[in-house]
Amino acid sequence: MKFNTPLRYSGGNDNLSSFLKIILEQNDLLGEHYVEPYAGSAGIALNLLTHGYVSCIHLNDINPAIYAFWHSVLNQPDELCKAIYDVEVTAKEWQRQKDILNSPENHNLLELGFSIFFLNRINRLGILWGGVIDRKSQNRPWNFDARFNKTDLIRRIEWIALHRSLIRLYNKNVTNLIETVLPTLPDKTVIYLDFPCHVEKRRHYRDDNLNNDPMNISKLIKERITQHWIVSCQNNSRIIEMYKGYPAIINNSNARNLPESGVSMFFSKRLIVPNWKNPSNLMTA
Repeated sequence: MKFNTPLRYSGGNDNLSSFLKIILEQNDLLGEHYVEPYAGSAGIALNLLTHGYVSCIHLNDINPAIYAFWHSVLNQPDELCKAIYDVEVTAKEWQRQKDILNSPENHNLLELGFSIFFLNRINRLGILWGGVIDRKSQNRPWNFDARFNKTDLIRRIEWIALHRSLIRLYNKNVTNLIETVLPTLPDKTVIYLDFPCHVEKRRHYRDDNLNNDPMNISKLIKERITQHWIVSCQNNSRIIEMYKGYPAIINNSNARNLPESGVSMFFSKRLIVPNWKNPSNLMTA
C-alpha cells in the first residue's frame, strides 16, 4: 500500500523512509515507538506506521497552525473532511485562508488547521506563507487546484483518523519535549530530529516559531536523550564538530547518494548505521 501524508513538505521523502526502515530492521527496533520533534508533514512517521515498522508515532510541532492541522485530523476528521469537500479552490478562497493563517488568535483549531492545509496544497512548493501556485511562477501551465484532489486527500485523512489510537500529538518546543516527554517513552524508542534549518524548509515556518537551532539543542540531545536518536541538518563545519565521535553520514563533494540530498546525518552511538549505497558516505564525524 502506498500512502502519502496530506501535507506537502520536503521532509517526507521515500528514500529517507527506506533508510530508516533499514535502521529499524538492523537494530531490532521493529514495532517500537518513533518520535518526530519537528513533525511538519509527518511523512516519514506515517510511512513507518502504515507499513507496520513501528507501533506508535509521536508527532510534535511548535508551529501552532501545523499542530492545529494534526489536531483536526485526529480529533475532528469528519469536520475537516467536510471542509475539504465543500471548499471552492479559487483565488478568493486562497486570500481568505491566508488571512486566517495570519490571524490565528481569531480562529479555532479546525479553522486554523484547515487554513494551513489549504495553503500548503495550493502554494508554490507547499510554502505556507509564500505565493500561490500560478502559471508565471511555474513558467508552465498549471491548474490552480493541481495539488487539491479532494477524494484522495480525504482518503488520506480518513486513514490517519482510523489509526489515531497509535498517534500521540504535542505542541511543545523541542527542549520541553526532550525534558518531559522522551523520558516517559520506552528504551527502544527512535527519535528523528530533522532540523528545518535549510532554506527550503525554513520557508514552511514563521521565524518566530522556530525553536530549532541545532547549535543550542545538540548538547541537550547528547546529554538528555537516553534512547536511540538520529539528527539531520544542513551540513557545515560547526555542526560536524558538535557531533565529533558520533557515527555520521557527511554530505561532501564526493557523497552523492545520501538518503536526503544536501543534508548530513548524525546517529547515537548505540545505533548500527547501515552503509547507504556508497560505503564512503559513512564516517565518524
